[in-house]
Amino acid sequence: MPAFHIVVLRALYWPRRPAGGAAAATRDPIITAVRVEQRPEPIDRPGSGNRAAPLTQDWSVIVFVDRIHRLPRIWSNRELARFAHLFAGDVVNVSAWKDEDKEGRRYRDYFSRARSYTITNFKTEARGFQGMDQEIFLDLEGDLPGDLAERFDVVFNHTTLEHIYDAQTAFRNLCRMSRDVVILVVPFLQPYHSDYGDYWRFSPLLVKRLLEDSGLETLYLSYNSHRRSSVYVFAVASRHPDRWREHFPYSFTDAGPGDSAPMSRPTGAADRSLRTRARSLWSVLTRRAGL
Repeated sequence: MPAFHIVVLRALYWPRRPAGGAAAATRDPIITAVRVEQRPEPIDRPGSGNRAAPLTQDWSVIVFVDRIHRLPRIWSNRELARFAHLFAGDVVNVSAWKDEDKEGRRYRDYFSRARSYTITNFKTEARGFQGMDQEIFLDLEGDLPGDLAERFDVVFNHTTLEHIYDAQTAFRNLCRMSRDVVILVVPFLQPYHSDYGDYWRFSPLLVKRLLEDSGLETLYLSYNSHRRSSVYVFAVASRHPDRWREHFPYSFTDAGPGDSAPMSRPTGAADRSLRTRARSLWSVLTRRAGL
């Protein structure tokens, strides 16, 4: 029988003065976000086989979680966990900041077979998190340094491109850094956010076309389908797709963390689903804004 675990994602604390008039106050936790996980025995354990891990080996039901920013992040982490263990070689997380997955882990841990793992950052205050003297400083809008061209086997980037005005140059530079695989997470439907620039949103088709323009073939492309939430696009592409055919049968999917398997759908049906969810998200945003 599968085991269930309750994981507290976030807790607020309410000040309470203890009985007896003690001077020090204690705090009672108020749980505002939990995850209920079912963990059956996996058919393919990450790192032990060569196939992508099935969604059934770790699925979650999310309760009371911020659906605009946090829920799509959790979903994209689940997608990455299905595939990251397949990749050996040199891996780089571009514009990684602190390399945090916002769930208490580092993205370095996802790539369990990596020979080396590097992070790059743009702002000078973001450097130094690897504990190395020579942290890579990289401006994706500038000319890519020659020593970074095709330097890595896997280039990973999570929700950076929307904050770069010259997004096409940044996209090309990301792809040029890879000898083989590029893994991207970008927002498709999400409200404006951040105080350091928020310029773009990326449809699944746009991501596919941009990858093709950089000489990569899309191996896997998905987007989350949570109701009234922001939508992220998750994509894996390769310069050498024949190496990965058995691991990545092309799939256009909106399978969420709770689904038992990816759900391939005709493009027309996928488009109708996206339009429905776009209208739903717009309705939520306008109500919040009082429009």
